[in-house]
Amino acid sequence: MEAILFIGLQASGKSRFYQQHFFNSHLRVSNDLLKTKNRESKLLDFCFQTSMKIVLDNTNLTREVRARYIALLKQQRYRITGYYFKTDLARSLAWNQQRKASEIIPDVGILGAHKKLQLPNMAEGFDQLYYVDFVDNQMIVKEWQDEI
Repeated sequence: MEAILFIGLQASGKSRFYQQHFFNSHLRVSNDLLKTKNRESKLLDFCFQTSMKIVLDNTNLTREVRARYIALLKQQRYRITGYYFKTDLARSLAWNQQRKASEIIPDVGILGAHKKLQLPNMAEGFDQLYYVDFVDNQMIVKEWQDEI
C-alpha cells in the first residue's frame, strides 16, 4: 500500500501535480474538497479497508501535522513518499491570483503559511522523499537532498 504526502504552500502546484502524476492511480484526500476532519477520517478509513493508494493533498506544513498522518499511515502499513513543493513565495502568490475567484486565498493566508513551513526530512518516517521544482514551465521531480 502506498501513500503520498504533499508538503507545500497553497498555490504551489500540488493539485496540478496530482492530476499529472497520480490521478489514475491514487485517491486524492484533500481538506479543500472534504471540508471537515470527520469526512477525511471516514475517507481514510475506507482507503485503509480497501488498501487504496492515496495522496494527501494538503499543505502539511509542520512536522507536527505530518507526524499525525505518518503515524496513522505506518499503523496501517503504508509505504510513505513525501513530495516537498519547493517554496517560491512570489510564484505562489501569483498563481493564487489566477485561481477562480471563489478559490483565491487572501495573501495574508499564504504569507502566514510560509512562516509556518518546516522542511521535511527522512527522520520523520518517510520511506522516500522528493522535492518538486518548477523550471521552464515544467514541474521537475528531484531526489531529496538535505541541503535544500
